[in-house]
Amino acid sequence: MIHDPNKVYIFDTTLRDGEQVPGCQLDTDQKIIIAKALEVLGVDVIEAGFPISSPGDFQSVVELSKAIKNPTICALTRAIKGDIDVAAESLQYAKHPRIHTGIGASDMHIKYKFNSTREKILERAVDAVKYAKKFVEDVEFYAEDAGRADNAFLAKMIEAVIAAGATVVNIPDTNGYCMPDQYGDKILYLKENVKNIDQAIISVHCHNDLGLATANSIAGVINGARQIECTINGIGERAGNTALEEVAMILKTHSLGLHTGINSKHFTEISGMVSRMMHMPVQPNKAIIGKNAFAHSSGIHQDGFLKHRENYEIINPEDVGLNSADIILTARSGRHALKHHLERLDYDIEKINIDDVYERFLVLADEKKDISDDDLLFLMSNGETESYKNGYKLNLLQVVCGDQEKPTANIKLQYDGEVKEAKAEGNGPVDATINAIVSIIDKDITLKEFTIQAMHGGSDDVSKVNMKVDYNGKSFIGYGFSTDIVKASANAYLDAINKFL
Repeated sequence: MIHDPNKVYIFDTTLRDGEQVPGCQLDTDQKIIIAKALEVLGVDVIEAGFPISSPGDFQSVVELSKAIKNPTICALTRAIKGDIDVAAESLQYAKHPRIHTGIGASDMHIKYKFNSTREKILERAVDAVKYAKKFVEDVEFYAEDAGRADNAFLAKMIEAVIAAGATVVNIPDTNGYCMPDQYGDKILYLKENVKNIDQAIISVHCHNDLGLATANSIAGVINGARQIECTINGIGERAGNTALEEVAMILKTHSLGLHTGINSKHFTEISGMVSRMMHMPVQPNKAIIGKNAFAHSSGIHQDGFLKHRENYEIINPEDVGLNSADIILTARSGRHALKHHLERLDYDIEKINIDDVYERFLVLADEKKDISDDDLLFLMSNGETESYKNGYKLNLLQVVCGDQEKPTANIKLQYDGEVKEAKAEGNGPVDATINAIVSIIDKDITLKEFTIQAMHGGSDDVSKVNMKVDYNGKSFIGYGFSTDIVKASANAYLDAINKFL
């Protein structure tokens, strides 16, 4: 088989190694959904399971083999004939089948896991590859705990299994022990000391026990490996595996002369899918796909980002499936960030007393830490001082209604230093209030949408009112907040009006 020497093949083991996390088990239908998403993502190999481990795992490999067309479907085994027999049977429908077999390579595993010797382990490794080769052409061999293995013995093992027919040789840092330079040197040692190494692809499979899985994987490919074994969101046993999204974006961002077949625009979607199905939340500061990965809260950073994105971003959010970066409002945010969000919410900055709003924003931010859109809308419609220069402000609202009363509203509006008062009736308290406002403003305004929702819940909750009005052929949206629904409605209506005045 001819391989592109500059392509790094992506071997996804989310459905095998990733699923070994307690509480992350999937049924076959769920595995098929994720596998199809991985196919769209562009992975080269999907490790579908460990068929001998359970009937469910066996059936999942069978069904994935039927459902997936382009990626290689891989089944894991130990260096045991019975394992290999079951794996071969599970792969009978695969368009591109691979058996992944192997055994321990470190003296630690040889002595304390297998109670054996180097010579016997080497013989078992060769026999397993030869046996797997009877069923499939594509055989991957893993030298478990290679990260702690003696390099000379490891080279001898790798040379022997390639001679036996292995097409891929996996050099796992099973316990996440290695430093990047140490692991990179190990891969380079194999490149320089295994005579037949050009007959197989070197694969890296790194765990994250010391937080070095991604760094080790990249060190491996820099030194000659051409397959990375990884998982979506970096899930896996203990501290997890190499994160697929991280290595793919490193290779895309840096000029290493290497590339993958990954379409990174699907990362956000598949990350969320795996997180939900496996009940594994993604930490907010997770690289590439964490909710804060493209969020800026520092005022200095926000200002620099808004002036020129690349001041503080090395990756386009769109490249990983996000619409844009987030400017997070906190007490550390500056006026530039506040203006950005107000404009996004359709406020005309030229009409706003930004100094007044910013001072009230800082008070609220100190109390709430993170400021949401609803918080901003509440801030704009309930300020103690005028939010809008020359805008209408509600000074008084009195409403009378009941079973025997015609709903009547009495209001006072302040505009440009002048207070005007009006009284009006309506078919309800909100209708009466709007009629009174219209009688003062005296413009042809049409109310198109009116929605009310509670912000958190409970009878004492703050109500959020959205109103959409049409004026001179254009639509304007206003927002109002109050524990009093009628007052919130009046504020929403005035907010919309102030946007076009």
